[in-house]
Amino acid sequence: MKKNDFIFILAIILCLLPFFLVPQVYDFYNTFNKEHGMIMSFIKFAILATLGESIGLRIKSGVYNQKGFGIIPRAIVWGFLGLGIKMAFVIFAVGTPAFLTYMGMTDAVQVFKGELSWAKVFVAFCVSATMNIIFAPIFMTFHKITDTHILNNGGTLSGLLKPIKFKEIFPALNWSVQWGFVFKKTIPFFWIPAHTITFCLPEEWQILFAALLGVALGVLLSIAAIMGQKK
Repeated sequence: MKKNDFIFILAIILCLLPFFLVPQVYDFYNTFNKEHGMIMSFIKFAILATLGESIGLRIKSGVYNQKGFGIIPRAIVWGFLGLGIKMAFVIFAVGTPAFLTYMGMTDAVQVFKGELSWAKVFVAFCVSATMNIIFAPIFMTFHKITDTHILNNGGTLSGLLKPIKFKEIFPALNWSVQWGFVFKKTIPFFWIPAHTITFCLPEEWQILFAALLGVALGVLLSIAAIMGQKK
């Protein structure tokens, strides 16, 4: 472990300490989170998912940031992606239990809103599975496109504002890795189980937990990038 790693870990600890040591900070977070869910989703993903990508870069290249990586542009993109994720959480958390009710599980909505039970775990699994099968592949592909766009423009803010060249980037993606690893392996073996846990949590903690999974996402992205270099 290098000196930069200790500084990185220490900085994270110092940022988290007020939530545990100062009750007013924790209370403010809870209140603001309940009253401004979309804003908090933007902030959580902008910070935590970008943090995960920095950790992924550390795994891949040995540094947390480098020229052209684009920390600020990535944070901005992740913030907006966080809004989409929050929207997906709301849509699938309502729609999937309603569909289960339609299919014969008459108490699906009540079970999902109730205390933890095996029935709730089943509904949470269904919510996670439908979201990750229907929404996640589109989300992951769009994120990969924006990531490529940032890198192609040197990681600059001005580059982020340029039109995204979808026609050029989309066919140039490494679909062997995108399909063979990101879709086929991370969705069924990581994201569906992880989001099953997420949907078992109280609603106010779901987006925070999902954003914390951004750290894991950064690791997975670094693995995917390494695999892509080997192809």
